[in-house]
Amino acid sequence: MTVVVGVSTLRVTMSTDAEGIIRGEILERGRMTFARFMELALYAPGAGYYEREARQTGRGGDYYTSVSVGPVLGFLLAAWMVRECAGFETFDVVEAAAHDGRLASDVLEALSRFHSRLAERVRYRILEPSAKRQSVQRRRLAAWGDRVSWRAGWEEVNEPIRGIVFSNELLDAMPIHRLAWDAGKRCWFERGVTLEAGRLAWCRMEPQAEVVPHDLEPLVDVLPDGFVVERSPAAVAWWRQAARALARGRLMALDYGFDEDDVVRPERVQGTARGYFRHRLVEDLLAQPGAQDLTAHVDFPRLMREGEAAGLTTVEFLPQGRWLGRVATEVFSAGGDRAGWLAERARGLQTLTHPAHLGHSLRVLVQGQR
Repeated sequence: MTVVVGVSTLRVTMSTDAEGIIRGEILERGRMTFARFMELALYAPGAGYYEREARQTGRGGDYYTSVSVGPVLGFLLAAWMVRECAGFETFDVVEAAAHDGRLASDVLEALSRFHSRLAERVRYRILEPSAKRQSVQRRRLAAWGDRVSWRAGWEEVNEPIRGIVFSNELLDAMPIHRLAWDAGKRCWFERGVTLEAGRLAWCRMEPQAEVVPHDLEPLVDVLPDGFVVERSPAAVAWWRQAARALARGRLMALDYGFDEDDVVRPERVQGTARGYFRHRLVEDLLAQPGAQDLTAHVDFPRLMREGEAAGLTTVEFLPQGRWLGRVATEVFSAGGDRAGWLAERARGLQTLTHPAHLGHSLRVLVQGQR
C-alpha cells in the first residue's frame, strides 16, 4: 500500500493503527528517522492522523486554523487573486492539500458572488494525494461541478500553470529530520526513533548528508550541547516542484515559520517540532502516533532561495496580519458590496490580523513568475 506525501512514497505494512505500523517497520528494518516516523504518524493510509474520520480543526478538534475563523480568509484570498490575475484571459487556482475543502469553498463562493465575470474564467484544481480526503472535498465542493478538479500530485499536472498556486498550513506538517549538536564531539547527529523495552524511544543516528546543517558552521562554537535544528527536504522539494510548474503568476504559502534571524534562538534549544491534542501542547512527540498532530516551523529563507533558483522573484514575506490587513484595506477603499460584507465580519478579520491571535505567528511568502 502506498500514498504520495510531498515527493516521497510511503510503503507500509497492513496494520490498522499508526503505532502498529511504526512498530512493525522498526522491528523489520531497525530504527527510523523522525522524518519517517512523522510520515507514518500523519499520513499512513487508513491510519495516519490526517487519514482519520474525526474532526481535527475548530473547537471540537485539536487545533484552530485561519479557516476555522470563518469565510474571511477565503474572501480576502479571492480579492488578492483577482488583483494579481486581472490581465489573464483564463487563470488557474491550484490549492495544495485542501483538507476538508472549506477554504476552496470560501474562495469559490467569494469569486462567484463578487467577481462573477472573472469567476467564469477560473479553473480550480486541488492537489490531494489522499483518496479519503479527496472524497471529503468532493462532497463539500460537489455544487461547483467540473469547475473543480483533482490531482494526486505534481506528477499529474501536465501543463504549465498560469495563475495562483497556494497552500495554507501545509508545509509545517511535512516530515522533518531533527539534528542535534554534540558539543563534546563537535558533530551533528540525527535524533531517530527506536524501540526500548517495547516502547517508542529516541535514539542517536548518523545523519544523511543532505540534512546536515552546514550553514550553521559559523555558530557551532556558541551552540549549547544538544541544540536541535530541523530540516525538511520534503517541503523544499515540494516548493521546487511548484516553482517549476508555475509559468506565470504567484506561488504563495501561509504557514507557521521563521525568517533568517529566527533560525537559531535561545528559546528553541529543542527545535520547533510540537504535538497538539485537543488544543493542548504535547511535549512528547512520540506519544500516541496517529492520534495527535505533529508540526514544525517552516524554514522560509530556504524556500525563498529554492524558488529564486527556479527563476521566481520574492514578492512579499511578512506576517499574515500585515498581509491580510493590506488586502482588507484595499477592499474597504474600493467600497461597495465587498466592503460591506467584510465590515459585517470585523471580528473574524481581527482574529486573522491581530498580533495576539493569528496575525503574527503565521507568515505569508509570495514569489512570482512574469
